[in-house]
Amino acid sequence: MMKNKKLGRFTWFDGLNTVLMVFLCMIMLYPMLYIIGRSFMNPIEKAEHVLRVIPRKPVLEAYNYIFTRSSFIVSGMKSSVIITVLGTALNMLATAPMAYVLSKREYPMRNLITALVVFTMWFGGGMIPNYILVKSLGLIDTYWALWLPGLISSWNMLVLRNFFQMIPKELEESAKIDGANEIRIFVRIILPLSTASIASISLFYAVGHWNSWFNSMIYINSNYKLPLQNHLRRVLNSISALNSDGAAMGNDALTIARIPTADILQYACIVVTVLPIIVVYPFLQKYFVKGVMAGSLKG
Repeated sequence: MMKNKKLGRFTWFDGLNTVLMVFLCMIMLYPMLYIIGRSFMNPIEKAEHVLRVIPRKPVLEAYNYIFTRSSFIVSGMKSSVIITVLGTALNMLATAPMAYVLSKREYPMRNLITALVVFTMWFGGGMIPNYILVKSLGLIDTYWALWLPGLISSWNMLVLRNFFQMIPKELEESAKIDGANEIRIFVRIILPLSTASIASISLFYAVGHWNSWFNSMIYINSNYKLPLQNHLRRVLNSISALNSDGAAMGNDALTIARIPTADILQYACIVVTVLPIIVVYPFLQKYFVKGVMAGSLKG
């Protein structure tokens, strides 16, 4: 009887735990589903049903307006991909070697350089000095103005340095005995063992480049070089004029239903902006949970 009671008690606990987990998942999923569903609603249904997530009659007016009224959406998507892919590659080409060098305790200037890196996390020159520097280097209206000022993130570099320090030194010592130099050790041993960390830091850099719009607004003058976020911002700014034109045409239900309001258009812009990251994330998610150090040492 005691055994059955214990099993029953544990079953109740598992049931309550499952209900709690499902409730927490719903809390986290509801905002995302809310934004996606509201982006397909017409203004009348949105106004009448404040909490409704799934629209009864989905409409595409907001998405049609984004892709038809903005002539630079395609070029903006192309620029965002270029900025994100090449920018992330440059970030990792600079961050990983620096993190590897600073992970060496025998490096004589390790503490000084680390202190300078940490100093940049607390203090910065400001927007105006940065603009003057970028302009003096002749980087205005080039992608390099978006890449070089933030080429190395202090936080990401320190995280990667700490990960390199966790790699057993025996691996490097055995490679040196076989005649490998530091570059060969870094490329052939350290980087393959750091796949999970490299993928995580790369994702941080990629999300930062993809979501960035302020630096582009300051440094980029050509419309065809502006990323997607800047064009979507222009679309949001122009929706007020669209609503004013719709009000001037009349307030009948048909006209109102065919004019996307600012918040519906904002939901659609969020979906368009976040969708590429959501598509890429599952391919990198496995590296976050994979134990790359398992089995790296034998005996």
